[in-house]
Amino acid sequence: MIKRSSLFFLFIFLSSCSTKTFDTKEALFLFINDEDNGYVYTKEVNGVTYTLQYRPTDVMVQQELGETKLKEQVQKLREKYSKNMYFNLSMSLNGQELLSNVVRDKAQFGQMVNDLAFNMNEKVHVFNAEKDTLAMTDFVYPRMYGMTNATTILIVYPRDPKFLKEEYLNFTIEDLGLYTGEVKFKIQTQALQKEPQLNL
Repeated sequence: MIKRSSLFFLFIFLSSCSTKTFDTKEALFLFINDEDNGYVYTKEVNGVTYTLQYRPTDVMVQQELGETKLKEQVQKLREKYSKNMYFNLSMSLNGQELLSNVVRDKAQFGQMVNDLAFNMNEKVHVFNAEKDTLAMTDFVYPRMYGMTNATTILIVYPRDPKFLKEEYLNFTIEDLGLYTGEVKFKIQTQALQKEPQLNL
């Protein structure tokens, strides 16, 4: 009888046979920025542009590696980051980050800062067709103080095989006080299972 761990590594090997490998991060981003490949989704609602982009494991690995190229370190970091799925959620209104558009309303400004910094685990949800919810692992909101043209948050979810068996996952963002209503994306799980890699 084949052990479950052996089946898992066989699955990873077979999946990697059909993954794309790139020599540079720039080439990889050209690939994932093509909406036809299933790694980036864009939607505009009531003047607010939402962009959801998946960040492959090797992007996270290279970011931590820096100039280090030791195979042992690459393997260690791949094991660390492959346990989760990483998404950049960017939101802009009138070509600016969200807080730049509510600065005149102190109450709304304060509420939005609070939501972005502390409550995104209650505002963003991922669930499958049976409405089972995948619990968020973490999120990171860096304050850019008007230095960029979008509010961008890194959102982390566990790489749960049960959810990746589905054809799609639903990714929803509750209204953040911008009168958009709930915004919903359908994420192709096949793309997440065959994520592109870097030649590290």
